Amino acid sequence: MNDASGRDFSAAETGERLIDDQQFCELIRARGRTLLELARGLTARGVGEVALTRLLSGRLLLESGQMEELLDEYGASQNLRWSRLRAIVAALRNFARIGRVLAHVQRRLPTYSLLTVDADFHAATGERLRLVGGVVIAVAAGLLEEARLLGVDIADIAPTPEDFAEQLPSGRLARNRDDRITADVSITVTYLATEFLNLAAESELLRTSARVPPQDYAHCFPDPVSEERLRQLGFRFHNLQSLYDTHVSRTWVETLDPDLSFLRGHASVIYHLLKIATDLAHYYERHVSPQTGDGLLCERPVVDTDAIMATLFAYAMAFSSDFLDGGQRLSQNILRRYAEPGRLEVPVPSYRGFHVRPSNLVARIVAHYGSEVQMDLDGKLFDAGSPLDLFRANETINARKRRWLAAEIARVPPDQDGALEPSAIAAAVLAIVHRLAGEGKVILYRQPLEISEEIGRREGGVLENTVAEIARLQATGQLDIRTDLTVTFIGDKRVLADVDALARVGYGEDGFGNNVVLPKALSYLRR
Repeated sequence: MNDASGRDFSAAETGERLIDDQQFCELIRARGRTLLELARGLTARGVGEVALTRLLSGRLLLESGQMEELLDEYGASQNLRWSRLRAIVAALRNFARIGRVLAHVQRRLPTYSLLTVDADFHAATGERLRLVGGVVIAVAAGLLEEARLLGVDIADIAPTPEDFAEQLPSGRLARNRDDRITADVSITVTYLATEFLNLAAESELLRTSARVPPQDYAHCFPDPVSEERLRQLGFRFHNLQSLYDTHVSRTWVETLDPDLSFLRGHASVIYHLLKIATDLAHYYERHVSPQTGDGLLCERPVVDTDAIMATLFAYAMAFSSDFLDGGQRLSQNILRRYAEPGRLEVPVPSYRGFHVRPSNLVARIVAHYGSEVQMDLDGKLFDAGSPLDLFRANETINARKRRWLAAEIARVPPDQDGALEPSAIAAAVLAIVHRLAGEGKVILYRQPLEISEEIGRREGGVLENTVAEIARLQATGQLDIRTDLTVTFIGDKRVLADVDALARVGYGEDGFGNNVVLPKALSYLRR
């Protein structure tokens, strides 16, 4: 044990009592006999002969967990002699857990309602289960070898006689319970569909990772892939599944709407795939990564790292991405059917109206929910899901601004009413523009303004030249006209709520076009 200066303390100085190696060997043999028997049985049969069933995985998980706890109790991970055994036991527990999830998915796959994806998920799951079975055998062999090197007497350890085959009769029990009577299920359904869409927007790492070529797998750690990110994402999909089972399962709404069981199936299978991905990422980061691994299994590996990485990226991440896309389409269809129509009146964006950024943000909100939303401006309807259509509304908005401003200019007589010389008219126009800016009726984006040489040469006097020049300055982006113009969005209330949140923060911009932070409810727009 070291202090801050690096001085090594003896066991006597720290008050710790050390256990004799021979005594610890006997303890490991006695307490780990069942685990060693399981390892002996796995290695005796070989790759291809072992079916990694839920029963076998569960037993391995139990026994390796107990052995890991015992090793930790005696500080094996901090001991040069025993730390490798501790790492191997942890790896066995890790892959036993992965195998149990794979076996569960394979067994339950016929009961999941899933949309078809391009690759054969059933065949891929069986292939990965066989691969992980081979990994478990390799780790079991490494466990026996390490125990032998440490002096643990395993000569008379025989394979366990237990049969872990799952020979279950086919069929299911009859579904003869009545539908549950609950509160307004439709509210929960729309919440779940909305939450799935939000999760889909926050799961870009799955889509990105699914496209990574094998030679770049290792470069994905720790960004975008990490055990922490995968675990947090998996927890949220698990929560989605749990909410469904609590509020929607066995209700009349579920009976009438088959898409709901598909939504549950997608949330569930993604959750299980993320559990597998989390454990694989944990193994890589903890044990074999050049940056964060402890090196014990790098020097003398017991697992084919390439096969592990392929299972993580080409299976768990790739199929998660596929089912994520399917669940996204399902959620959008559900929300369209459960849409509650509404109207929302909001101000026009203060900086240049519906130019590129506000139009794109509104359209992305609409696309996120997959709903049809329209924007009403002076009785003319625009497709709120199309940035180009919203951008086209600026023609009407700018015309209305100019008409309003012309009335304001005409209401206040110019300082030089009778001046007809071009220079005098130009001076009068500039004076009016600056006066309007001082009154907050226009906002200047450039100073000094680049005035047109046409001032004073146009037909009409100061009023006509002012209106024409302001229109040109607005078109060239030198100024804009402040008004209280509003538009009305028509469509699903959930979409309108997000549009309202966007409008409250200036559509993501301040009055001079600088970006502002979007609220948490619109976090999906930041990606």
